[in-house]
Amino acid sequence: MGSREIQPKTPESEVPHPQPHPHPKTPTFAADGSSEPSYRGKKLGIYFIESDDRRTALGGGYTVGGTTPVNIHGKPIADLSKTGGWIAAFFIFGNEMAERMAYFGLSVNMVAFMFYVMHRPFSSSANAVNNFLGISQASSVLGGFLADAYLGRYWTIAIFTTIYLAGLTGVTLCASMGIFVPNQDECNQLALILGECEPAKPWQMIYLYTVLYVTGFGAAGIRPCVSSFGADQFDERSRDYKTLLDRFFNFFYLSVTTGAILAFTAVVYIQIEHGWGSAFGSLAIAMGMSNMVFFLGTPLYRHRLPGGSPLTRVAQVLVAAFRKRNASFESSEMVGLYEVPGKRSAVKGSNKLAHTDNFRCLDKAALKLREDGTNPSPWRLCTVTQVEEVKILIRLIPIPACTVMMNLILTEFLTLSVQQAYTLNTHIGRLKLPVTCMPVFPGLSIFLILSLYYSTFVPLSRRITGHPHGASQLQRVGIGLALSILSVGWAGVFERYRRHYAIQHGYEASFLTAMPELSAYWLLIQYCLIGIAELFCIVGLLEFLYEEAPDAMRSIGSAYAAVAGGLGCFAASILNSIVKSVTGNKEENRPSWLSQNINTGNFDYFYWLLAVMSFINFLVFLYAANKYKYREKQEIEMTESK
Repeated sequence: MGSREIQPKTPESEVPHPQPHPHPKTPTFAADGSSEPSYRGKKLGIYFIESDDRRTALGGGYTVGGTTPVNIHGKPIADLSKTGGWIAAFFIFGNEMAERMAYFGLSVNMVAFMFYVMHRPFSSSANAVNNFLGISQASSVLGGFLADAYLGRYWTIAIFTTIYLAGLTGVTLCASMGIFVPNQDECNQLALILGECEPAKPWQMIYLYTVLYVTGFGAAGIRPCVSSFGADQFDERSRDYKTLLDRFFNFFYLSVTTGAILAFTAVVYIQIEHGWGSAFGSLAIAMGMSNMVFFLGTPLYRHRLPGGSPLTRVAQVLVAAFRKRNASFESSEMVGLYEVPGKRSAVKGSNKLAHTDNFRCLDKAALKLREDGTNPSPWRLCTVTQVEEVKILIRLIPIPACTVMMNLILTEFLTLSVQQAYTLNTHIGRLKLPVTCMPVFPGLSIFLILSLYYSTFVPLSRRITGHPHGASQLQRVGIGLALSILSVGWAGVFERYRRHYAIQHGYEASFLTAMPELSAYWLLIQYCLIGIAELFCIVGLLEFLYEEAPDAMRSIGSAYAAVAGGLGCFAASILNSIVKSVTGNKEENRPSWLSQNINTGNFDYFYWLLAVMSFINFLVFLYAANKYKYREKQEIEMTESK
């Protein structure tokens, strides 16, 4: 079988790619263009037929250099040394730190605000906040879509961070003005427990929920873009790009942790000393200052051109593949699959993607048939790169899906561990730590691990794994999931001991009274374990999604992590409701596992249920990670025949 050029039946305007050297699995063709062996079971990515007349999926032209960084005006940057890098990244860190400070400040304080000020039951307050957190994260897909399709990451952050600030201002007004809250007269702790305080009026709750969801909507545009925009500041062509990216995501999560620590300490202190209005106002002030810092860094930022609607491109592939579902690969008018000519992709902001052999049914979207005509619609014929984008998005789904369980545990810890802490002694010597400060300890453990990460963990794990960064991205996610199992397992053990101690010492009915001889610092074990688990899992996931997502869909890729967080919040609310309905019975006077009185409930059973669910989830992750093949980032070099 000799090497020769393939001559498909095509119009003169279409330029066939020269046939590469013979491959044992490559089909041969007769002079009339008919195939001798069948395409079935063969690799179809060997040939790419190219057309100069092919319209792009978005009706636009080729991109400027694929993923070449541009300035804010969309022009190529002449001297990259004057932009990007760590200096630009630090301006972006400030925005994320303030967003996380506001997020955790609301999550830890809003439950108490609804309970003590709005006079809502503790369980319904926790569920309401969980739903708010879930919606704010799950809606990150919208922010990622707008960034990748139309606005770009910079303008998406700029717009939504302003919306975020407006929402925080509304929350501050709610806590500062008496008209927005119910009457607080004659509402002491006993009245709260008995539910005898004046409840909030419906319109007051509507206002609170409205400003909360405006805040959540603002977060939806920030969260999927900040990490990707920060990573965009580093040059993919540099030799140490992988190392820089690894360090960037660790420092990025350090900024997240810093925001969380400030929320659990400074904001809590302000609330205790100066009231709810000042506490929420401090979040709005921090957000406003971070916005100013972000805009000051504008001249330094490197931008990526938005690639047009990713959902449209996905829909085009699905529609084209469905239309040709009954077509066989032998019936193609062309040899192989369809791609545009040259080095540049038809998708703005993306390099060409190499063909892969999985999801073969989608390859039919790039199969050119006679009925497609000489100038086919992108809803009938798609490029290989467009098809591969969809394949990548599908392949990514199992990994972030396995982190939903981790996010469920993090959500439960924000409320359950605080309820435990209310019954424990939080004194350190003469200093009494507020209960709402307890979630600061996972953040402190993250600080500790990050300080030892490159000096201790990486060298030790490198000897075991042989990986230059100590562990691959998926290995780090797996380590985090494993540690989360230990965290909830220990939480169940300690809660069993705490509950028995409370009953034996006469505290069964006093679930808001601290037991002076039982220290709250036993909770540090579960807090530190979940903090370390969060560091490994979430940082590994963010880096994994950024590197593996299609070039023009990186914000969508980052949104996967946020969606997993949102689903974790929703799952926590659903699980709580199921457990309460199944384990509690008012007619038999049997409290549920998640009774408002923690001393009559069975939080220990609930923690062990989480441990079993986490273990099953971990096994699923091991299977998915073992099946996953890292995407090789390579630009397909293609020469044009004339």
